[in-house]
Amino acid sequence: MDTQAALSEITKLKTKLQSVQLPANLQQKAMDQIERINLSLKYGGNLAHLDIIEKYVDWIVSLPWYTETKDIVDIAKAKASLDKNHYGLDKVKLRILEYLSIYKLQKEKLNANTIHTRPLFFVGLAGTGKTTFAISIAESLGRRLVRIPFGGLASARDLRGQSKITPESEPGKIIESLREVKVRNPVILLDELDRITPDARAEVMGVLLELLDPNQNQHFVDYFLDYPFDLSNVLFVATANNTTNIAPPVLDRLELIQMPSYSDEEKIEIGKNYILPKYMKATGVDPNQLTIDESLWPELVRPLGFEPGIRSLERLIETIVRKVAYKLVAGQGNNFYINSNNIREFK
Repeated sequence: MDTQAALSEITKLKTKLQSVQLPANLQQKAMDQIERINLSLKYGGNLAHLDIIEKYVDWIVSLPWYTETKDIVDIAKAKASLDKNHYGLDKVKLRILEYLSIYKLQKEKLNANTIHTRPLFFVGLAGTGKTTFAISIAESLGRRLVRIPFGGLASARDLRGQSKITPESEPGKIIESLREVKVRNPVILLDELDRITPDARAEVMGVLLELLDPNQNQHFVDYFLDYPFDLSNVLFVATANNTTNIAPPVLDRLELIQMPSYSDEEKIEIGKNYILPKYMKATGVDPNQLTIDESLWPELVRPLGFEPGIRSLERLIETIVRKVAYKLVAGQGNNFYINSNNIREFK
């Protein structure tokens, strides 16, 4: 790029910067940086910093500094959503409804826009419904959901970003998540907090303390942005298989909800009334085209012995429905009745 093209690009950057609503001092800060590069180019400077400021402006103009969704705190709707997505687990559902009820009262009586209580923290073995509850909470409030997986998180920089002056600089996962959902008040699922890389655990826990503290997260500074973003409107929800590797100060800022294991009877109900209809609807298999024999369900829920969650059951049902879909399209039948005699054909 020659100098004339670079000066033209700078004009475009200024236009882009002024085309969106930004915090006034952030807009001025970015404009000052553009002007410094502009001045440098006029006096024979190099183009090294132009790419950096282009990337920076692209990020700050794409963030939802003021855009948010309107909460719908309807407890009856929330209960219906929880019942639709989850079988049983009445104590867990009640705890979530209490949580949402507090928010409703705070909004109505205190004019609060944020939930002034500790974020919910679902702890339980794989497949017990932790992530699905986070989805249900977002659905109940009419909020968008974004997930940040903590499995293998190698550094606090993954959350907080790297300065824009460093090679391959990028914002952290928090700011990336906000750009993805395009609102400043999503539900952010902090998933699998117990799976952070051991070497990074202490640093990441320090960032978590800031994220979960309402007195600090109003001014969360990502190192790439180098400017505070208000996270007080974000609803954080966390999950983990256990609490062994989670720092006590972080635990103190979370409302722990222990997820129970499912009994075989509960798994059968979930399989018949939740999982099977979901996959049949998703694949276009009609209810009259697939029937599973009642006596087969106990075998389906224990393919490899007991497990606390429903992951294996869900994978097995998905496989059955997929194979039925193939047979229908291949002209191998119009409806299928699956029992202990032919189940191997559908696994």
